[in-house]
Amino acid sequence: MDKITNTEKSQILIDALPYIQKYSDKIVVIKYGGNAMTNKELKDAVMTDIVLLTLVGIKVVLVHGGGPEINDMLNKLNIESKFINGLRYTDEAAIDVVKMVLSGKVNKELVQLLAHHKGSAVGLCGIDGEMLIAEKKKTDDGQDLGFVGEITKVNTKPITDALNNGYIPVIATVATDEEGNTYNINADTAAARIAAELGAENLILMTDIAGLLRDRDDPTTLIPKVNVSEVPYLKMQGIVSGGMIPKIDCCVEAVRRGVGGAVIIDGRVPHSILIEIFSNEGVGTQFV
Repeated sequence: MDKITNTEKSQILIDALPYIQKYSDKIVVIKYGGNAMTNKELKDAVMTDIVLLTLVGIKVVLVHGGGPEINDMLNKLNIESKFINGLRYTDEAAIDVVKMVLSGKVNKELVQLLAHHKGSAVGLCGIDGEMLIAEKKKTDDGQDLGFVGEITKVNTKPITDALNNGYIPVIATVATDEEGNTYNINADTAAARIAAELGAENLILMTDIAGLLRDRDDPTTLIPKVNVSEVPYLKMQGIVSGGMIPKIDCCVEAVRRGVGGAVIIDGRVPHSILIEIFSNEGVGTQFV
C-alpha cells in the first residue's frame, strides 16, 4: 500500500470535520457482538475506534452480550443448553453462569482492553443502580423461558454519571426485577432501549453480515437506507426474515422512540464504526 502524504492526511481530517461537528457531545450506543468480539484484530480495531470517537467529543456507550463465552462455561460445568422456539431457556443454574460470565468475565475484559488502548472505561451491568428493570419474558405461544427477561424500565443515571465523568460505560445486559431476581436480556433489545432512553444520536448494531440484503446470498444487493415505515412491506417480501427480524425490530423501535438513526453494520470489516460515523455512504443499512 502506498504511503499517505501529509496533504492526503489533512484532507481526510477536513472531510471528517462535518461528521465530528454533527456528533460532538452527542451519545452513540454501540451494541458489540459477533465475530468482532472474538477475532483479536477486529477486537483491537473496535476498541481503537471507540477511543478515537471519545477523543473527538462523542459520548460512546458500549453494550455487549457474550453468547459463545456463556456456552463455553455451561459446557465446562456440564449444564445443558435448552432452546425453546430459538430462545435459550435459562434456569437457576444457567442464570448464575450468565451473570458470572457477562458481568465478571466479558465485561471486565472489555474495560481492560479499552484501558490498553488508552481509553477510560467503567464496567456496569443492568443490576448496578437498578439500571435495567425487567419482568419475565415468555414465548409468543406463552411458554416459560425461565430467567429470560423483558425490560420494563431503564434508569439512565448510572450511564450518564459515567459519561459526564469522562468514562465509556461498558454495559453487560443482565437485569433485575422488584423482587431481586436476575434476568438475561437480549443485547440488541437492551441496546435499543438504552439508546432510546438516553436520546442517542445513533444506535449501531454490529453483526456478521453486510447489512440488510435484497438477496441474502449477494452482498452487492445491500440496501443502504430504509425508512421504518417500509419494514412491514420488506417482511412481506421475505427480504427481512429469520434472524434479521429481531435485529431490525430493535432498530425500528429505537427510531420510533426518538433515536436519531439506527444502523446494522458488518463487524467483520475493520474500523467499520469509523466508516459508518465519518462518511456519507456508511457501511451498512441505516434505519430512519
